[in-house]
Amino acid sequence: MAGIYGLAFLAAGVVAGIGLSGGVLPGLTAGSASGVHIQPQLPRPIGPDQGTAGRGSAGSGSQGSAGGGSTSQVLNPQAVAAKVDPAVVDINTVLTSAGGRSGAAAGTGMLVTSSGEVLTNNHVIQGATSIRVTVPSQARSYTATVMGEDPTADVALLKLQGASGLSTVRLADSSTVSVGQQVVAIGNALGQGGTPTATQGAITGLNQSITVTDDNGQDRQLSGLLESDASISPGDSGGPLVNASGQVLGMVTAGSVQGRGQQASTDGYAVPSNAAVSVIHQIESGSASSSVIIGVPGYLGVFVQNLDASSAARLGVSTGVLVTDVVQGSAAAKAGLGPDAVITAIDGTAVKSVDALGQALHGHKPGQQVRVGWTDQRGSHSQRVTLDSGPPA
Repeated sequence: MAGIYGLAFLAAGVVAGIGLSGGVLPGLTAGSASGVHIQPQLPRPIGPDQGTAGRGSAGSGSQGSAGGGSTSQVLNPQAVAAKVDPAVVDINTVLTSAGGRSGAAAGTGMLVTSSGEVLTNNHVIQGATSIRVTVPSQARSYTATVMGEDPTADVALLKLQGASGLSTVRLADSSTVSVGQQVVAIGNALGQGGTPTATQGAITGLNQSITVTDDNGQDRQLSGLLESDASISPGDSGGPLVNASGQVLGMVTAGSVQGRGQQASTDGYAVPSNAAVSVIHQIESGSASSSVIIGVPGYLGVFVQNLDASSAARLGVSTGVLVTDVVQGSAAAKAGLGPDAVITAIDGTAVKSVDALGQALHGHKPGQQVRVGWTDQRGSHSQRVTLDSGPPA
């Protein structure tokens, strides 16, 4: 069975707590609209011995024509990559699960401003309790914070602390990309760091949609993606897909493989540069929305899944979101929520899905209060809860 993998290097069994959304999580499985099931290549697991773990606008990398994309042109991937590598970064994160277990993950990012704004996939930094970014061309590492994210588009924008004078990528106009156009995929393959890997291929599809499904069976669709046959591997998530001129057409996001034992994929998907730039501008302007989160969102500290029929019957409820685990010491734990509780409402509004819960919480910041309604074996409850500061959604 084929599978789509999000291309980052993620520790097994570590997932993000909600206060957030049920978005692209570790261990995803995915399917195309045609029903072929694939698995998203998420951050690749890193063992303890492997991890580390003048402001411009997003347009400072200059967004121009997609040009340089002759379908018959033979590219030298290394020569093209040499134009881009100074602005490609390695992203290493630490993640902690509900049980307090820690893991590490690695992915890729692109510098979009000289002052250290980094574009990457949301799933690369999702659930991270710390983020460290290395600029291989400088042999220097920085602590990074999340400026904002759009889990529905799998886009995040980071800020490097104390950075200046950095090289930036050049962003192409992805609306001019054509099938057959030659491309090079660049990234932190297998999370090994150092000089980015570069592989050559061609655009094989436009405006593609895939459906990603996490281990709890939660589905999310990514749409409008570019598809290419350049070989990509776990760890490449967030890396640039560039044309012959070294301009970024898209951000490598997922790859289709035939089984869990296979790592490299020659059927990859990328978020188009125009879509990523739209999210960047919204984050930079501080304009939060139902999908875009600015800064650190309020964190409830629960692990949840959509309520299935058997759980609903067992618990005697008809609608809501099932809590599968609670982060120790979190706002949810302090309020008395536990496994098998069903969250039914936030601030009096019914919650019918994981996505709805995430959207209800995304607009709140740490320290703000929400009223949480839930049902468990002891009955129905409604309590005001002060949200914590948690990891990215």
